[in-house]
Amino acid sequence: MRRRERVRYWFDRTMSKGTPALIGWLGLASVALVLVVASAAVLVAPDDSDENGHWPGMVWRSLLRTLDPGTMGDDTGTGPFLALMLLSTIGGIFIVSSLIGVLTTGLNAKFSELRKGRSRIVEQGHTVLLGWSEQVFTVVGELVEANQSKRRSCVAILANRDKVEMEDAIRARVGDLGHTRIVCRTGDPLKVADVELVSPGTARSILIVTPEHQDADTRVIKVLLSLGARDWGRHRPHVVAAVHDSANLPAARLAGGERAHVIDADDVAIRLIVQSHRQSGLSQVCTELLDFAGHEFYMRPEPSLAGLPFGESLAAYDLGVPAGLRRADGTVLLNPPMDTVIRADDEMLLLAEDDLLIRLAGGQGPPVHETAISTAVARAPVPERTLMLGWNHRAPKIIELLDEFLAPASELVVAAPRADPTGELAPPANLKIDFVRAEPTERPALESLDVGSYQKVIVLSDAQHDRDHADARTLVTLLHLRDMEDALGAPSSGGSQGDPFAIVSEMNDDANREIAQVTKADDFVVSEKLISLMLTQLSENRHLYDVFVDLLDPDGSEIYLKPACDYLVPGAEANFATLIESARRRGEVALGYRLTARFHEPPGYGVVLNPDKAAPLTLEADDRVIVLAEN
Repeated sequence: MRRRERVRYWFDRTMSKGTPALIGWLGLASVALVLVVASAAVLVAPDDSDENGHWPGMVWRSLLRTLDPGTMGDDTGTGPFLALMLLSTIGGIFIVSSLIGVLTTGLNAKFSELRKGRSRIVEQGHTVLLGWSEQVFTVVGELVEANQSKRRSCVAILANRDKVEMEDAIRARVGDLGHTRIVCRTGDPLKVADVELVSPGTARSILIVTPEHQDADTRVIKVLLSLGARDWGRHRPHVVAAVHDSANLPAARLAGGERAHVIDADDVAIRLIVQSHRQSGLSQVCTELLDFAGHEFYMRPEPSLAGLPFGESLAAYDLGVPAGLRRADGTVLLNPPMDTVIRADDEMLLLAEDDLLIRLAGGQGPPVHETAISTAVARAPVPERTLMLGWNHRAPKIIELLDEFLAPASELVVAAPRADPTGELAPPANLKIDFVRAEPTERPALESLDVGSYQKVIVLSDAQHDRDHADARTLVTLLHLRDMEDALGAPSSGGSQGDPFAIVSEMNDDANREIAQVTKADDFVVSEKLISLMLTQLSENRHLYDVFVDLLDPDGSEIYLKPACDYLVPGAEANFATLIESARRRGEVALGYRLTARFHEPPGYGVVLNPDKAAPLTLEADDRVIVLAEN
């Protein structure tokens, strides 16, 4: 009895191994049937067996009848012989039909397993995305654009979603993937075993997608810890991520370690709002610099420029604008002093449309029109009046930075549908702060604020509502402001031509930003998209992290949009080479310009970066020159 139980247990364990075990048992049954029929035919029908090749021939004939029941139709011989062939055929019907059923079930199970995305990928030099949110579509779209010049590239995505659903969503939202293959796998980025499905050890970079959860930062930190627990061996890809609460930044950077770059998304959004308040159009310039479809920063060695001052390198390229240097020790010098000597081991930081389109000048560059160069007029800082509509968690930091940047005796009025939150702020040095309880989406409330008396208006997203609803409220506020602008009519120094005041608006969804263009606000800061673009840039080149930090740091060189009349004589015919030279004499790097006449025209909204240096260029007094400068 015990032996029988053991045999049965062994048989059960064998069968539980799935399709391969079932096929093996059916194969053994087929062999046994063929051998038994052939041997029986030799014993009970020796004459018929001799006529068909004795035992080897009977094995072959029995095998054919087992696999193909129709074969026995031509059999002739004695009764026992025909009975054995019939037995072989009937047994074959059962075995073959069972085999077909097992194969079908096995294939369906395999297809289901593949559909679940639980197989490990075998890739090298690919980009890994851990997690899923709206951010994925922006990142994938940018990576596809960045990989256009490559023959083969791969992006692997691991998320707790159905594999096919992820692939369908990417095809629907991103469209043409070009040379980039998208491989999706289903798993939890918090589990080390699941992360192994996307082969992180051979990846070029890992990007942690910010999840759409209330505790998004906590999940990002957990994923960073999960990656830190992995044994990487010799090759460890760099990791990029973002947190949305500045208080979580130290923990995230500690969890990520030295190879991880963690961005403070809140700080980036706050600085962009404040700097866009100071200079209209900055967010569009930043979008152009971070978008792979436009112009971006590249790093490349240029030994032929060794020994030259940095100022002379500005005229050394036919295609591309030098913006700084990266030393051998990793130090990035953005807009260094013009007499800084370029070393042989330095890398040039260049603004270009593509790394393949960077080219040194073969001979003498385009001529500089000396008569078109103008002298900047010193402008003393003057007090400004700013209206802030709405309130969210970023508002205190925005007010703190505004207090640092604005001239003394400047005024800020906060209007929001809530109790006065300004009493909890630290005493300002330059600002006089007032609060008015008002609903920004209601026209009478806006009219009571006398918006025409302000040079700048900041519209903040309402954090008490979901993203779409908050953007809808912002759109209503912007439409009211535009109608009030049209009624006021005359321009002021704060806005562009025809705009009594400059408007900076915070948006959550870039699709809503496109809709909001009808409101003709001066700047739309879509922080989520800008963070996605920045993360993508860092996933392609981790050394750009120091560049972006410097650009957003008020103590270093920043991007400014300055009056064109400070660089070129208004209406005078010149070229971009002349504009570069004019900026160089002021210790600045000219990256491009913005045309006021095209201020509200998509897709560039008047921003032109890295234009042809020799093409004719005429700027008007109210146009802007985009420069890298310290102030």
